[in-house]
Amino acid sequence: MEKVLLALLWLVMSSARAEHWPAPDWQTDPAPLDWQAVDAYAFPADRSIHTNALLIIRDGRILYERYTHPTNAHTAHLTWSVSKSVLATVLGVAQGEGRFQLQDPVARFYPPMQAHPDVRLADLLHWASGLDWQEDYEYAPLNSSVVAMLYTRGRGDMAAYTAARPAARTPGQHFLYSSGDSNLLAAALRGMLDAGQYPDYPWQALFTPLGIHSAVWERDAADTYVGSSYLYLTARDLARIGLLMQREGRWGDRQLLPETWVAFNRTPFAQAEPVPGEANPGGHWWLNDAQAWPDAPADTYAALGHWGQALYVLPKQKLVVVRYADDRDGTYQHDQLLKRVLAALAGEGA
Repeated sequence: MEKVLLALLWLVMSSARAEHWPAPDWQTDPAPLDWQAVDAYAFPADRSIHTNALLIIRDGRILYERYTHPTNAHTAHLTWSVSKSVLATVLGVAQGEGRFQLQDPVARFYPPMQAHPDVRLADLLHWASGLDWQEDYEYAPLNSSVVAMLYTRGRGDMAAYTAARPAARTPGQHFLYSSGDSNLLAAALRGMLDAGQYPDYPWQALFTPLGIHSAVWERDAADTYVGSSYLYLTARDLARIGLLMQREGRWGDRQLLPETWVAFNRTPFAQAEPVPGEANPGGHWWLNDAQAWPDAPADTYAALGHWGQALYVLPKQKLVVVRYADDRDGTYQHDQLLKRVLAALAGEGA
């Protein structure tokens, strides 16, 4: 009898320690929670906020999932600048394989950057190349570097367009958000790899190990991934990247990303001047370190994209939140959604 009780106790303890992973798909958490405030904010009847998808994962299981037609669980949605943080995650795998160091000059891997020999990979990851850049879309398209890169004279070779920009500041000394810096990273990745390896590398390094099957990542005419903008993923597949980050780069029993890389992603760029109400730049992720979102924990971080795309990670709460959207103004507020999600969880069992 004593042996049976010990065996049962071991099973209970093992179950308590068990981790949930989406293999092949996500499990659902049956916790009864009141999502009315979340629904009312994210999916208002007047469509003042245009949420296409909202997915909430806790401890590796789906708590909440809702879509607006025609988006559904199988829709690979354009992530816009969330692509940048996914690119950083791919680079984290490459760094763990010993393919580069943060202090390496970009020109080592991408020769056109020999015109800017002091720019390091760390500078690009901090959006601090020092290259002249204007990241405006609808509001100043004629003077916009990013519009020219994505749609006009730079679209054939986006990294070359960026490398040809003049230096405006000392590299590594000033934060200036730049999709060009991200596309230089995408071009540098090719130089880190063996011949012929580049086209499949995001899948080999990241998507396939995570069980991601929906990924579509566009390339420019120079065959370079548009790391700044043009990755498509389902909400459930983007959440896999969030879970990888939430668990410090570990996927199952494999340390896919070095813990030091995740720590770098989550460390504020020391040279960036905090702007009240705005997230701080980390290593190609956005940080709540200075309480840009005051109702969310200070250690919350996110991948953010144009028109309201977002992947939020709340480490201590073991939460991953994905939002796809079509926001065209400033009505939607990150903090307001996170506030309502946390309130729903706080009411659990009340």
